[in-house]
Amino acid sequence: MSVDLVLLFVSLFTWGIGEGMFLIFQPIYLQQLGASTMTIATVLSAFGLAMMLAHIPAGYLADRIGRKPVIIAAWTSGLVATWVMAMARGLPVFVVGVLLYGLTAFVSAPLNSYVTAARGKLSPVRAMTLMSASFNFGAVLGPISGGWLGERYGLRIVYLIAACIFVVSTVILLFIRSQPRDEHDPASPPAKLWTNTRFITLMGIVFVAMFVMYLPQPLAPKFLQNERGLSLESIGLLGSVGSLGNAVLNLVLGQLTARAGFLLAQVSVAFFSLILWKGMGVPWYALGYFLLGGYRAARSFIYAQARPLVHPAQMGLAYGVAETFNSLSMALAPLLAGVLYTQSPILVYPVSLALVGAAILLTIAFTPHSPLEEPAAADQSLEL
Repeated sequence: MSVDLVLLFVSLFTWGIGEGMFLIFQPIYLQQLGASTMTIATVLSAFGLAMMLAHIPAGYLADRIGRKPVIIAAWTSGLVATWVMAMARGLPVFVVGVLLYGLTAFVSAPLNSYVTAARGKLSPVRAMTLMSASFNFGAVLGPISGGWLGERYGLRIVYLIAACIFVVSTVILLFIRSQPRDEHDPASPPAKLWTNTRFITLMGIVFVAMFVMYLPQPLAPKFLQNERGLSLESIGLLGSVGSLGNAVLNLVLGQLTARAGFLLAQVSVAFFSLILWKGMGVPWYALGYFLLGGYRAARSFIYAQARPLVHPAQMGLAYGVAETFNSLSMALAPLLAGVLYTQSPILVYPVSLALVGAAILLTIAFTPHSPLEEPAAADQSLEL
């Protein structure tokens, strides 16, 4: 593994600690600042929309000016956004910070293309699942720490500490090296992504699957506190277990083909919905959050399935398009979750379970049965 990947993984581990401290408590803190259920759902939907807007431009810029500058810009923006949330005394300023933090999700495309190019002998899916695991091992420490601090000192202090941790993560990231841009032969340019039917079909499946997998998540902390009576510490513990599940399932499912891993990721989220629906107690909720790790693992499998379908010079843009479809699902799912929650808080979970089942059938029907990953040896030109 190259020095650049080691530095990147350490920076991601550190960022995972900071983000893990506050992200699971966002709905609860919004409620503390005076937001209603539908206001919370709208803010979370706007967060997804903010994520969606930046991915394609970021992927395009990564292909044109290089990946490192775009990655550094995202880390810096996330640092600023967290300080805005930490210093906010009321709902409007806090929401500004939330939306700014959502915009920093544009890091996904250049980050994954950077890792793909620097992977050496690793396959794309192994490299990307290792990257995700490094972030999530850090995020194991965050929620339990945030819950403990929030219970005793209030959630605002959690954001302040997370912002300080992000300073460390950003400094580490500055030391990664730039990568040469991938070029194509001007006389034989690659086909435009919009005419690549296999890629567009995959993106449609991605949208449906990620929408139904995200549906049970955004209001789950609020549900557990208000309907199941869990404390901030207990919810923080669940968040840590969830991050551990993210890391473990990334590593375990990363041994499979991208298609098989994507299917099993959806199955794991179906069990999360079932467990929250039936409300069988904290140990079962912990199992549910562990299995929810399949959702984050699914994103790595999306990239791994998309990579062989596009030219290397389009990799950043293709990953940006994939993240745009993913973010669109994150923009729309909270609104449906909010509508269902206002009718009956528990209704979110049986509906999610049914829809995930339908998405699994769609994935089986419309994705190829053969592995879509390329062996690492087939792409040696991308190595550092």
